[in-house]
Amino acid sequence: MTAELNDQPFRPEIVSTETPFEGKIWNVRRDVFRYNGDEITREYVDHTGAVAVLVMDEHDRVLLIRQYRHPVRSRDWEIPAGLLDMDGEPPFEAAQRELAEEADLKADRWDVLADFMNSPGGSNEMIRIYLARGVSEVPAFERTDEEADIEVRWVPLDTAVDAVLTRRVQSPSLVVGVLAAVAARARNWSTLAPADTPWARHPRAGEPPWTLPPEDPAADRPAD
Repeated sequence: MTAELNDQPFRPEIVSTETPFEGKIWNVRRDVFRYNGDEITREYVDHTGAVAVLVMDEHDRVLLIRQYRHPVRSRDWEIPAGLLDMDGEPPFEAAQRELAEEADLKADRWDVLADFMNSPGGSNEMIRIYLARGVSEVPAFERTDEEADIEVRWVPLDTAVDAVLTRRVQSPSLVVGVLAAVAARARNWSTLAPADTPWARHPRAGEPPWTLPPEDPAADRPAD
């Protein structure tokens, strides 16, 4: 019998850690750690984490938004999403807030659809995707900056999957979200989890053994 696939937590000895760059939104951390007898230096984005929302209506259409993303010089199709950058705000509440702020919607039914790491070789960012159903409108939110000209479109789930598989859309939360949704639908949604399911692997909001232990020099980071 094939063993179940699971990622494995591992805590190397941290020799030193510092923050050589402090940015407006994220910092860059530099760690020196021991692994397989060697001292290794790695720099990575120290990220707050984020949540995303795949909204689906009774016709199996999903809500997509298009907005400008400066690092890639593109107006990307995405799903509503946002940072966990408000102190003490639980991830589920952050997802509800982002749905209202980016799409002027609220939802009656919420489930956890997927968790993923965006770029674990260069960032500790974790993203949780919620599936939101039973949506209705809320008063329009006043949007600014790149969100000021957000474009909203409802498309069939299968159409979104086709766009992913033909590489026409490439936002990671959209890619993971629609592929996870079509797989979950094929399993009669049996893989969904309650919206308040603990996010064990989030480096700040999670649970041992995934969270940083007190002896880790990076454990003095403020919790979100």
